[in-house]
Amino acid sequence: MTHAAADPEPSLYLQKIASSIDRVLACLDGLTPDELAWRPLPNASNLASLAAHVLGNTRENVLSVIGGMPNHRDRDAEFVPGGSSTAQLRQRWQALQLEIERVLGSLSGPEMASLRAHPRRGAVTVREICLVVARHVAEHAGQAELTRDLLLAQMA
Repeated sequence: MTHAAADPEPSLYLQKIASSIDRVLACLDGLTPDELAWRPLPNASNLASLAAHVLGNTRENVLSVIGGMPNHRDRDAEFVPGGSSTAQLRQRWQALQLEIERVLGSLSGPEMASLRAHPRRGAVTVREICLVVARHVAEHAGQAELTRDLLLAQMA
């Protein structure tokens, strides 16, 4: 017999975050290391950096801020050219996804309204952190899709 979750809200956030990260990682498929490092403008992010950034941001917010785990994030390293391959990024996502499922899956309805100390936002609710992460990853998914489209157009 299956039991419905007491509160579907954390699962909804997980679903939205995961689907946007999957969109970002799909943009890496079939690309060479040079193509992953390509930038449409000198100050724009490349696809590998966008993927590393959304993983780092999600890890920091869900595991550290919500879950209370230590934060070892180096945001600047996420934007170092040639920092990660598609396979490495997919492996990181696979491991991270299990961890965020555990953290978000353990939350109850009342915990969604509880406060957490965020390093840049001050005291915010778990619900707000989840919303910000979902929005942030979705914005970068659109950016990654546009960057890939520009890359493919430039290669044609």
